[in-house]
Amino acid sequence: MVGTRGVPARYGGFETAVEEIGKRLAAGGHEVTVYCRGERHPEPEYLGMRLVYLPAIEKKVAETLSHTGLSVLHAFRSKIGKEGADVALLFNAANAPMLPVLRTLRIPVATHVDGLEWKRTKWSGTGQKYYRAAEAMAVRWSDALIADAVGIQDYYRERFDADTVFIPYGAPILTSTDTGKLAEAGYEPGGFHLVVARFEPENHVHLAVEGYRRSRAAKPLVVVGSAPYADEYTAKVKELAGDDPRITFMGGVWDQDLLDALYAGALTYVHGHSVGGTNPSLLRAMGAGASVLAYDVNFNREVLGEEAGRFFADAAELAAQVEAAEADPGAAADRGDAARKRAAERYVWDDVAASYERLCEDLMAGRRTRKTIRGK
Repeated sequence: MVGTRGVPARYGGFETAVEEIGKRLAAGGHEVTVYCRGERHPEPEYLGMRLVYLPAIEKKVAETLSHTGLSVLHAFRSKIGKEGADVALLFNAANAPMLPVLRTLRIPVATHVDGLEWKRTKWSGTGQKYYRAAEAMAVRWSDALIADAVGIQDYYRERFDADTVFIPYGAPILTSTDTGKLAEAGYEPGGFHLVVARFEPENHVHLAVEGYRRSRAAKPLVVVGSAPYADEYTAKVKELAGDDPRITFMGGVWDQDLLDALYAGALTYVHGHSVGGTNPSLLRAMGAGASVLAYDVNFNREVLGEEAGRFFADAAELAAQVEAAEADPGAAADRGDAARKRAAERYVWDDVAASYERLCEDLMAGRRTRKTIRGK
């Protein structure tokens, strides 16, 4: 499993997926190797997965690809030593330039293409062109493409006439939370609105802050998150908040129990993500029973359906939704219950891991190849 920061999962959706899928495959008797970067786990294995740590160039444009390149070279050396992998799972289409190397090793590879990265505003025109080219390389050089949302499947079918395997993420389902953690942070259940997101324009943190500030909400807004390489956007978000005493920026929260308590205790969770597929933060909020106010795009409607959330397209609509939740907290709680039920039925990590296992078996048996992507 290559192309992420690795495990233990401390950063984002890819890392969580690697941990949840990898530990289940390992428990099922498979030998799982995860390539990692960043802070080291003290043991050479984690939850049954073998960990290989390699460095990366700590620059926005080079971090992911440089680490993946070193990982593939390591895999090449291992293959020469007759210890190579039977299957490679590559995460993020941005790593597609490394696919030809894996192919020279005759390792079948499936690429999890992620969302529409070229739409992220943090990338310049050159960056956008790179991501568009990387998508095409993923289609050309992978033996299978993994899409975590139907909307992503539709995109690859329409743009590349390419077949993808639909495997969503799983959702952690919370039946109880540490209310003591919430109290320590100064909040009570149902007593605040919540945003959890990396500070990037396509996650619409600015819109969440602007919409809330326009509202007559009495309950505070708690904003969790930050982002590397995003100082300008962070400054914009805080400028929009101004001196409104109702808005609190907590920064990154790495205490997972506290984060779960925030999701479960929020009156509403405001989800502004717009270019990813099935977003792990949204699934986590649903699994915690949060009442979701989501930015109105196809990905979010696909995950929430029509009963498990409410949608907004601009600041005025969000302000109205926030006020409505405060006016009728019972209805908001009912939507949270519906969201948890939907997550528990549709987004199950055991099912996700079983799908990955079947895909790996198909790759090893030659039932999935470059030809099956195009059907030619």
